[in-house]
Amino acid sequence: MAKKKAASAKKPSKKSNKNVTGRILLRCGEALVEDTPVWSAAEPEVIIGELDGPVGHAIANLIGNQVKGHTKVFAILNSDVMVKPATVMVSKVTVNSAKYTNILMGTVQAAIAHGVLDAVRAGHIPKSKAEELGIIVSVWLEPSIVDADYDPELLFKVNREATTKAIAKAMSGEPNIDWLLKNQDSIPHFFHQLALDKKL
Repeated sequence: MAKKKAASAKKPSKKSNKNVTGRILLRCGEALVEDTPVWSAAEPEVIIGELDGPVGHAIANLIGNQVKGHTKVFAILNSDVMVKPATVMVSKVTVNSAKYTNILMGTVQAAIAHGVLDAVRAGHIPKSKAEELGIIVSVWLEPSIVDADYDPELLFKVNREATTKAIAKAMSGEPNIDWLLKNQDSIPHFFHQLALDKKL
């Protein structure tokens, strides 16, 4: 996938969700964070909700229905240390090499785990709900990384930041519908624009 620039969308709110006490049935969000190298782009999509609701059922189905090339795993700080809220990561790319697996299930997995905890620490997810919620993170890792001289520290930083940003947007409902309606015609889709410009 070619590198794409983030649209000038409203940044996630800094407000805390510590006062969220009702049920969180299902919230969703996404983010794009990237640095200069093509392989650095992180584009997580997240779904967040109660473990005794549709998100919890989806997590159980994902973990119990493993598919070759699209293994689903929990986000962990290290083996034997799973983060809370319970977070399952799913690859958007078919995994078919040992190097890609090691990067995805190493640096990226660790970054997602830290990004989730950062979201709790920042108040995007109330600490009081950490045992009740589940998160599904759909993960993009640029396939060309297997041929690149990549920097694991940069990859970790970008994926950690993107995970927290996506969670913040999901929990605050951003972008909201008023912003979307106002800015609809000023936000070009990167790859659509490339096609219009005959660059694809």
